[in-house]
Amino acid sequence: MARLVVVSNRVASPKERAAKAGGLAVALREALGTRGGLWFGWSGETQPNPSDTPKVFRSGRVTYALLTLDPEDQRAHYAGYANGTLWPLCHYRLGLLSFRRADWEGYRRVNEHFARALLPLLQPDDIIWVHDYHFIPLAAELRKRGFEGRIGYFHHIPWPTPDVFLSLPSHAALVQDLSQYDLVGLQTEDDVRALLTYISSEARGWIAPGGVVGLRERRFRVAAFPIGIDATAFVRDAKASVGSDEERRLHESLAGRALAVGVDRLDYSKGLPGKFAAFGELLSRYPQHRSTVTMMQIAPVSRGEVAEYRALRRELEELAGAINGEYAEFDWVPLRYLNRPFQRATLAAIYRTARLGLVTPLRDGMNLVAKEYIAAQNPEDPGVLVLSRFAGAADELTGAILVNPYDIEGMADAMNAALLMPLDERRERWQVNMAKVEGNTIHDWCERFIHELSGAIDHLDNPPKRAKRPRRG
Repeated sequence: MARLVVVSNRVASPKERAAKAGGLAVALREALGTRGGLWFGWSGETQPNPSDTPKVFRSGRVTYALLTLDPEDQRAHYAGYANGTLWPLCHYRLGLLSFRRADWEGYRRVNEHFARALLPLLQPDDIIWVHDYHFIPLAAELRKRGFEGRIGYFHHIPWPTPDVFLSLPSHAALVQDLSQYDLVGLQTEDDVRALLTYISSEARGWIAPGGVVGLRERRFRVAAFPIGIDATAFVRDAKASVGSDEERRLHESLAGRALAVGVDRLDYSKGLPGKFAAFGELLSRYPQHRSTVTMMQIAPVSRGEVAEYRALRRELEELAGAINGEYAEFDWVPLRYLNRPFQRATLAAIYRTARLGLVTPLRDGMNLVAKEYIAAQNPEDPGVLVLSRFAGAADELTGAILVNPYDIEGMADAMNAALLMPLDERRERWQVNMAKVEGNTIHDWCERFIHELSGAIDHLDNPPKRAKRPRRG
C-alpha cells in the first residue's frame, strides 16, 4: 500500500480533539494512520526569509511537517490571492474580487516554497492529495522539480461557470496548473461541467468519457466527489445530548417555543443578511408565529481583519437589533445572534431541538451543516431543512425545502410551510435525506478519492479512443 501524503493549509494537531478538529480533519488523520503517511502544511508561524526545512514530528503512523512562511508572502497568498481573489470568484461575488499582480506572485511563491520543502520528504511511489484553492499550482511546482508520482487535488468550494471564471486575469495559468494533477475532484456535477466546458471551449482541450481530459501534453481526470460527514458520530452525539445540561438549558430558555437554527461562518457567501430579512418577513406576513418561534443564528467570526467581513458583522448586528426591536416581547426575543463557535456535542443538541434548519447560502461548495442537521434529528419527530438551491448539498438532500436565497418572501413562505408541516411529511422528507447522509459519509468520500487516485495513472495511460475535440464557445 503506497504511502499517503496530504497537503493542506491547516493541519490538525494529533492532540486536537475530534469535536474541535472537525470531520474532514478526523477523516484525513484516520486515512493517514491506516496507510501510514505524511501531513504537510503551514505551521501558522511567519518570519522573514524562512527556511525550506519544515518542522517534522511523528505521532503513531503519521508524520507531520509544518512550514513557516514569510509574513508578506503569507499575506499575499492567503488574504490576498486565495481569499481576496479566488474566494469571491468561486462564490460568484465579482464585485468583491480584488486582483493584484503582487498577490498572484506571492501566491505562486508560497506554492514554490511548499514544493521545495515537500520534495525532499517524498518517496517515488507516494500518493499526494492536495486540498483546496490555496494550492492549485503545487502539482506544477512538484512536476518542475521532477516528481512523477500520483497527485490529486480536491476543490472544496464551488467551481465557477466559464463566463465568471474568465473574469480572472490568471484563469489560463490556473487551469494549466490543474492539468499537472492526475485527478481533480470537485463537489458536484455542475462544478465538473463548468470546468470541462471551460477546458473544451476556452483552453482548447479535449474531453473523453469519464471526465478524462487532454490539455496540451497532459492527461488528467475531473470528477465529482461530494463530501459527507461522520454520520455515525453525529447521530451518537445527538442521542447523547438528550437529557444533557445543554439540552435542558436550551429547552428552558425556549419555554415551549419552536426553534429555527442557522450555523454558518461569518462570511458574505452564506447569505446571512437575507436569512435575517426572511425571518423578519415571516414575523411580518405570518403574525401567528410571533412569540411561538425563536431563531438562533450561530456565526463565528472569520477573517475579522478584512474590511468586508467587519462591514458584514455590523450589518447583521443592525438587522438583528431592528428585528428584535420591532417584534420582541418582554418574555420573548425573536432572534438570538451568537458570534462564537460551539463544540460538536452542543451543536448536536441544538440541531436536534430545532424544528427548522436554515441553510441558505448564496453559493456553497457543499455545506455540511445541512447534513449535520439531518443526522441530529429525532427520527420520530424530525425537523425540516430549508436549504438554498445554490448549496452543493441540494443535489443530494432532495427531501429539503429548496429556496432561492435572493427571494426573501419565498424564504419566509418556506419557513412558514416548514413550521406548519404535518408529522408524516416531516418524517418522509427526513428519511429521504438521512438515506443520502448515511450513504455517503466523510469516510466513504475519503476512501473513494484515494482509491480513484491510486489507479489514476493506469487509467490515464489508456484513455478512450474516441475523444471529443475542442469547440470554441
